[in-house]
Amino acid sequence: MARWEYTVAAVVVDKRRHKEVYGEAALDPYELSLKVLVERLFEVEERGSQAKVTAESRAPHLDGSLKRAWEDLLQRGTRYLSAKRLRRALHRSELEFRKKRENIAGLQLADLVATPIGRWYLKKPLKEDWRIIEQKLRRGPQGYMGYGLVVLPKPQQKD
Repeated sequence: MARWEYTVAAVVVDKRRHKEVYGEAALDPYELSLKVLVERLFEVEERGSQAKVTAESRAPHLDGSLKRAWEDLLQRGTRYLSAKRLRRALHRSELEFRKKRENIAGLQLADLVATPIGRWYLKKPLKEDWRIIEQKLRRGPQGYMGYGLVVLPKPQQKD
């Protein structure tokens, strides 16, 4: 994993805290993650490149919900990325669903990335895979938090 060339953009949604903070107004965590990750595509569009977005298929009703959220993003964009810029950043406008058993390399890499990030968030002992992933996280002026790694809801500020 260390030698491969890739950049990680990841979202951690603490479902329990998300529900506590937003109550009935809480967005679906998968739809929220999709929206936040899509906002990171502006860099792809600015370089004149294009991205392909693939989601791991879960259950038909969940896939349908995520597909509707995707279509809404294509029509409305987000607070930070217009629908027009999003469509320019995409190789294909469809959200592709693939099953885990299909053994797709991108989904396998996503699984390899998710585990160390989960350990980090849960404050479990870190392993070498976290040190690799941490180096691959997308960076902004202040580092990777909020750029390559987004934690929602945002941690409370300590006074």
